[in-house]
Amino acid sequence: MSVETARQAPSLEDFRAEAEAFLTAAAPRMEAEHRFDFSEEEDRVTLFRGATEAEAERACQWQRTVFDAGFGWITGPPEYGGAGLPGRYERAYQELERRYSVPSRSPLGVSLGMVLPTLQHFGTETAKRRWLRALRRADVVGCQLFSEPGAGSDLASVSTKADRDPATGDWIVTGQKVWTSGAHYSDLGLLLARTSDGERHRNLTAFLVDMHAPGVEVRPLRQMTGGADFNEVFLDGVRVPDENRLGEVDGGWQVAMATLMYERGAIGGSTAGGSGLFRLERIIAWLQDLGRTDDPAVRQAFARVHIGLTAAKAMRARAEAAVKAGTTPGPEMSLSKLALTANLAALSDLVATALGPKLLADTGRRSTFSWAEFVLGVPGMRLGGGTDEIQRDIIAHRVLGLPKEPRTTT
Repeated sequence: MSVETARQAPSLEDFRAEAEAFLTAAAPRMEAEHRFDFSEEEDRVTLFRGATEAEAERACQWQRTVFDAGFGWITGPPEYGGAGLPGRYERAYQELERRYSVPSRSPLGVSLGMVLPTLQHFGTETAKRRWLRALRRADVVGCQLFSEPGAGSDLASVSTKADRDPATGDWIVTGQKVWTSGAHYSDLGLLLARTSDGERHRNLTAFLVDMHAPGVEVRPLRQMTGGADFNEVFLDGVRVPDENRLGEVDGGWQVAMATLMYERGAIGGSTAGGSGLFRLERIIAWLQDLGRTDDPAVRQAFARVHIGLTAAKAMRARAEAAVKAGTTPGPEMSLSKLALTANLAALSDLVATALGPKLLADTGRRSTFSWAEFVLGVPGMRLGGGTDEIQRDIIAHRVLGLPKEPRTTT
């Protein structure tokens, strides 16, 4: 299905047939007896395992293959390389792809789920023409340069400075960012910087920064798991063209809030999409292989996972419809982030209930002790993308309209 002919909106049946023909030719079908194995390359299931450059390259190569076949941006605008089809076509393709053994796209999560939609909504026409198709085809990979050593949850306190060069109109950026996922293999950074000394929340501007530009230095942060998913990024006099600005000068807070909502939607989408750890057919096959499907406690724990995923899918469908209608994601996207952490906790409980002592003792059987790192990592997901407490605060004040708690004075 070429992008050019996709505008004619083929029937869903024809679309499915063409997608299945492409997948059959491009990737091996997942054998039923291996679907319960959550650890494809080694016996390890984890949430915080930094992608290597080789893993990122495999994800990019697969994304290019899918894009060139016409399935890489099914709902995207045709003028930027998308197919312009409704969301049901995207869901149909995702359902089919889960039946095949394909490289993980997790190294592209920030690039496709946060950087791209922010650029699409706030970017100049020049920037959109230059970067949107490249990002979606994974010719370019993006990362997010928001958090700083002194500004984590309180993004309004960022100290990275962007000063205008009066001679060229470019911006000169100096500062430090931290906890940047995927910076070591990224080409483009979505940056939030201070551009004036004005009123708080009205003195920030967002930019796209070339991660290979002179003055950009990326240093990996090694985790106790052994991976290095996060990085420090130092910017020393980095020149950024004004055409790479997102939104208005000193209007970066609006851009940042939209990006965070995209982030929470993208994070929550990993629950709603039924991919990876949340593929119910894999969970069922795994429980059957363990011989644990008749245990009432296991069945109840599985039911909680099933219910949580069903609710997440409904929220995801609503969010996709709003974005398709041109609405910027709002504070309600915090619900998606909370859904993810709740569903991860439910899955962790299911794993612990099903495995019992096998979770803590390596008996040599695959897909048992390999879950230990996952269970230990689940609490950390309550921090990424904004803590659960912050999400609940956003929902209380900006969705439900509840009053803020009274401030105490000393």
